Amino acid sequence: MGMPGVGKGTQAVRLEECLQVPHVSTGDILRSAVRAGSALGRRVKDCLDGGDLVPDDVMGELIGDRLGRDDARAGFVLDGFPRTRPQVDTLDRVLDRMGVPVERVILLRAEEDEIVRRLAGRRVCPGCDAVYHLETNPPISAGVCGRCGSALVQRPDDAETVVRDRLRLYREQTLPAADVYRERGLLAEIDGVGTPVEVFERIRSELSAS
Repeated sequence: MGMPGVGKGTQAVRLEECLQVPHVSTGDILRSAVRAGSALGRRVKDCLDGGDLVPDDVMGELIGDRLGRDDARAGFVLDGFPRTRPQVDTLDRVLDRMGVPVERVILLRAEEDEIVRRLAGRRVCPGCDAVYHLETNPPISAGVCGRCGSALVQRPDDAETVVRDRLRLYREQTLPAADVYRERGLLAEIDGVGTPVEVFERIRSELSAS
């Protein structure tokens, strides 16, 4: 859990490799559905473009389907869900049916100005989903993906005005969801500023101690 752009996806991928369980990113799944033009994609496209949260019933359907697959039987790392208190309840119901508990919740922290800087400079490849940053991870050729040669784009939800609104939603809706896990004694708050390796070492140290 954490603000948009704090590094949840980056760290979830590292945890996937470390723990040998799938990284389940609702954002990636939804964006893939939008590109495919599926019925689900059409339902959520306007939400994604505007930086709004996808309706809880849609998210519950999505998560239930994904976590029911064979590769998630040994565990999984959730990235981007739950983001609201009702979604915490939705996840509880899904996991109760599976007989699987939430073992740990990591909340990555950063200052809001740092988040705006990160997201405003982010560019993505529509061809292969590679992610770049104009300051910290620029492509070798400006505006061109180094993997597949496609032209890089800025996601509509990475525009600064949209980012500011996403941060407002985070304060209003996601922090109360994190409080649920704090009350359950499952939440660990981790400094999300630093290199990906530095942040991952903080997470791994926390998981080792728990």
